[in-house]
Amino acid sequence: MTSPNASPESPQSGPPTCPRHPGRVSYVRCQRCGRPTCPECAVAAAVGVQCVDCVREVQRAAPVGRTALGAPVRAGRPVVTLTIIVLCAVSYLLQQVLGWSGWTAKLAFAPFLGESEPWRFITGAFLHGSILHILMNMYALWIVGPYLERMLGRWRYTALFLVSAIGGNVAVALFADPAAQSWLTPTVGASAAVFGMFGAVLLVLRRMGQGARGMLVIIGLNFVIGFVVPNISWQGHLGGLVTGTVLGAAYVFAPAAHRKVVGVAATVVVAAVVVGLAVLRYALV
Repeated sequence: MTSPNASPESPQSGPPTCPRHPGRVSYVRCQRCGRPTCPECAVAAAVGVQCVDCVREVQRAAPVGRTALGAPVRAGRPVVTLTIIVLCAVSYLLQQVLGWSGWTAKLAFAPFLGESEPWRFITGAFLHGSILHILMNMYALWIVGPYLERMLGRWRYTALFLVSAIGGNVAVALFADPAAQSWLTPTVGASAAVFGMFGAVLLVLRRMGQGARGMLVIIGLNFVIGFVVPNISWQGHLGGLVTGTVLGAAYVFAPAAHRKVVGVAATVVVAAVVVGLAVLRYALV
């Protein structure tokens, strides 16, 4: 029998051991909880060391810094933006290796395939027609993406990209003529999603009181290019821009106390409207 007042160093209990690594003797103690802490579990503090459990507890209790639009402040790289770029790059590589029939034809969007294979509304955004095409889109994404990802947060930013991509392809289907070649023409590229980001970042800049003239010029030039350069879908650009602007407005101007609810509701509603327009379009064919 041992005395309840015996210290951990007493002969009855033996030398102190790290609670996370039983059997590992440690005479260093955490400055917060006083438990023995082995070198693997010790974290340097202003005075002495703390165990990893106490450090995690403090981190959980600490207030989370947030941007002006309510997103958690994150240090490091723009994970979502980099993921999209990598996915587009890998997809483009597969396009070159596997050819049209092996990869592109299975994922590209075309109005006549949208009803039977609806995943193409999204997958088409990760395909590109040429090296110049993907370089231009990825450059534009890199220009606005990290800023939007930081201000909106990862989930709203991801939703903005995906819903804008869908909205762009839905617009392609709405403007296409079922009796003409436009109904059969495939559309690829992240341009619609990028235009959706253009619309959203314009609102963010205005909300933050920053000059938006440069972004307006970029949007205008890119939109005009869609009309004067062949093989560019101005319909997709328009659909992505409208979708991204509407969804971005909900994200940017939501009341601070209800940002999460408004963000989720707006994402569901805008996505439902976009899908509803697609369903209506195919019902009228």
